[in-house]
Amino acid sequence: MTHALPADLCSLTATRAVRLISDGKLRAEALMEAYLDHILQRDPSVLAFAHFDAAQARAAATLARPGPLQGIPVGVKDVLDTADMPSQYGSPIWARWRPRADSAPVAWARAAGGVVIGKTVTTEFATRTPGATRNPVNAGHTPGGSSSGSAAGVGAGLFPLAYGTQTAGSVIRPAAFCGVVGYKPTFGTISRFGMKIMADSLDTIGVMARTVADCALFAGAVSGRDLGDPDSKPDRPPRIGICQSPAWSFAAPETRTLLARVTTGLGRAGASVTPRELPDSFSALTDAHPIIMNAESARALGWELAHHPEKISESLRERMQFGLNQSEAALRDAYAVFESTQRAFPDVLDDLDVLVTPSAPGEAPNGLGWTGDPAFNSIWTSLHVPSVTVPAGSGPNGLPLGIQIVGKRGDDRAVLAWARWVEAAIA
Repeated sequence: MTHALPADLCSLTATRAVRLISDGKLRAEALMEAYLDHILQRDPSVLAFAHFDAAQARAAATLARPGPLQGIPVGVKDVLDTADMPSQYGSPIWARWRPRADSAPVAWARAAGGVVIGKTVTTEFATRTPGATRNPVNAGHTPGGSSSGSAAGVGAGLFPLAYGTQTAGSVIRPAAFCGVVGYKPTFGTISRFGMKIMADSLDTIGVMARTVADCALFAGAVSGRDLGDPDSKPDRPPRIGICQSPAWSFAAPETRTLLARVTTGLGRAGASVTPRELPDSFSALTDAHPIIMNAESARALGWELAHHPEKISESLRERMQFGLNQSEAALRDAYAVFESTQRAFPDVLDDLDVLVTPSAPGEAPNGLGWTGDPAFNSIWTSLHVPSVTVPAGSGPNGLPLGIQIVGKRGDDRAVLAWARWVEAAIA
């Protein structure tokens, strides 16, 4: 296999760049310089960064440690604390705040040799008011949220790896909107210590990259899990359930067409493909998710509500009030829905490897005031199961579409492998 350097170093996948650096054929400093040049050209139209200092990134590249992420630039969503950069959580309340320590995800990325290139834009507390980031394919459209800067930055080639977080659909949806791979692991796979947590029962740290293998490399390196090599060819085709899910009424025409096209393509590639819908009881997650998310978020923002309510957006205050107004009985019932559906979900996949379902209702919405509907994501987040979105063509306005692969809790290695198989089958 040749390891000749391409003219554009930013075109390298993270996995290949690591091999080249390990073989002494590429220097981390050279890779960083290529990305810094590209950021200079591209970010003024994307606005992916909440904090970026080229000199700081350049210096960090010279100190990159040996390891599985050796020398690879990483974008860090600005709800994860960094000791050497501001952590502002998308809120004016925390403007210029500098934590004393790195969050666990950042610490482990650095320990694995990753180089933090900057902090990426998040919506307000990763939940409401969008930032200034634009879709890298069409600047008139949202990049999605709340991991807006991470998805747009990977999509625009500003960095090869990025952290996102998901409480409803904040990894999968923006990744799909920006035409990149997004991986939301099983709940708790990547440590949340040092994250600005909003909903303790839901918040999940995930990753974004241009390839499934890069996501596996990154998430495995920072979690200590062996997530395998998704590029390795499996010894059999998968058994796939096509799941419209309870959110199907939200599907735009391009998504309905996409799922039909994907179903046909998977069958032609040799997969065993059958329809598989969630039992009726799972529809209760549609109401349970916002009750738990908003109730937990309101409690998480206790200090901000007490001391700086005027700096919280009106829309977020409304959602927090909705959460605080929930009765004890309503909360108890919502948590019971989570528990019963999480326990029942493995039976849904009894004879299947994965489900395939839409990543979002359709293309990225026009404008920057709304990051899109998480209807096709919140159920899987509530179930604590792994999901991956892979690029799946484009819609009527030329914006990216994604298709989502979902599996059993803890079955992340297989879900990543089958996601790569699906991606290849529908290409």
